[in-house]
Amino acid sequence: MDSQLVWQDSFNIGVEAIDKEHQRLFKIINRLFEYGEEKSRWACQEGVKYFKSHTMKHFEDEEAYMASIGYEGLETHRHIHKEFRENTLPVLEQELEETDYNPDSVNHFLGVCAGWLVGHTLTEDQAITGGRVSQWKDLLPEEELEALKKVIVQLVFDMFQLESQAISSAYGGEKFGKGVYYRLVYGAKGDEKRQEVIMVFEEKLLLNTVGKVLGLQTNKLDSMLINAARYTARQFVGRVMELVPAFGGQELREENLLSYEQFRKVFEREKPQVSLLFNTSGAGYFAYCVIAPHLLESGVGTPIEADNAMTEIQDYLAKREEASGKRRVLVVDDSLTMREAMRRLLEKDYEVSLAESGVAAIRTITLDRPDLVLLDYEMPVCDGRQTLEMFRSEPAFADIPVIFLTGRGDPDVVRKLLSLKPAGYLLKYLKPAEIKTKIDDFFEKLVR
Repeated sequence: MDSQLVWQDSFNIGVEAIDKEHQRLFKIINRLFEYGEEKSRWACQEGVKYFKSHTMKHFEDEEAYMASIGYEGLETHRHIHKEFRENTLPVLEQELEETDYNPDSVNHFLGVCAGWLVGHTLTEDQAITGGRVSQWKDLLPEEELEALKKVIVQLVFDMFQLESQAISSAYGGEKFGKGVYYRLVYGAKGDEKRQEVIMVFEEKLLLNTVGKVLGLQTNKLDSMLINAARYTARQFVGRVMELVPAFGGQELREENLLSYEQFRKVFEREKPQVSLLFNTSGAGYFAYCVIAPHLLESGVGTPIEADNAMTEIQDYLAKREEASGKRRVLVVDDSLTMREAMRRLLEKDYEVSLAESGVAAIRTITLDRPDLVLLDYEMPVCDGRQTLEMFRSEPAFADIPVIFLTGRGDPDVVRKLLSLKPAGYLLKYLKPAEIKTKIDDFFEKLVR
């Protein structure tokens, strides 16, 4: 069969027992891919049970090893395991049952589990032996996050009569459908207690909640809906602050509507104290994030005031509309300088997403499929070749065209690149205008 997760040497963390268990989990996922293709409900059920039981046992063994070496990130790691065990897996299993294990739900289960397994292995598991720094070391203690989740779930029901469920306490800023990114700043500038709240809404959630409350018969965002969503979100955050005293006691100082790129910068550079992702039973997803005030750079968006609110919202909607008709390009490069240079070069004509690693690229592609991937060939940990192999191991990603970015044009490197049969390659030292022309030419050839 074609659908296979390919084990890479970079997945090894250097602890034999853990590395062997990771490889075994990869094999189980691959076997489940085969079950999915056979479309046997019984085989899928048994495979899911086996994957779940083996995963739980692995979590226990891994946590025992971390405890034995005195790993300081044990509690954070244990919390992430618990999230997957008690939140993510049950939601996926419920979907399988409700759809009678149809191919779409099986593929969804496999995609999420495979993506989580690869991402967790390359990030949090690497941190056990010092290979990386945990992305979530600055999260609030688990009991505080749990209290906040309960408040948010209750408020969503009280305000919209909508059932919701926290499915992750470590949301990494990935796209989930077309999103609206709304930032609220509380407290005076320079105040140590100053905090920023970013709420991310799937567009269809706003239509299903605020739109219905207003009685709007539309399937498209407009200025009225955005304005209503702003004030609803402000009331929502205000109620959270009232009900969870640790977050309260401050006045709203600034609000912004962010582009996805502006929002992503926060997650590329900073570590949030709260980063919760919620599912609302088919109505859409939303995220609730809190950033420590001194970590967020100024100028991420134009402050919305009474005298510019309509202009800002109209500009925001116009940019969203313009972006929706553009080709989507994902730039994957470990260099922030290179990512930003490519974004500035392409953003006028393309909708540009950025990822700093192969793992981040997998998450981005899963949630927002691009028309082209520009992939750095010389990345550390998971290089361009390995990332391309991961793309091609998933049928849903296999046909996405990939053009390699490389700083080396010597014959040996070019031969290695071409042997992987990408859609092409670009030399990083070319003039920006030449790079842009080659990308434009690529898309022109697609429509001929």
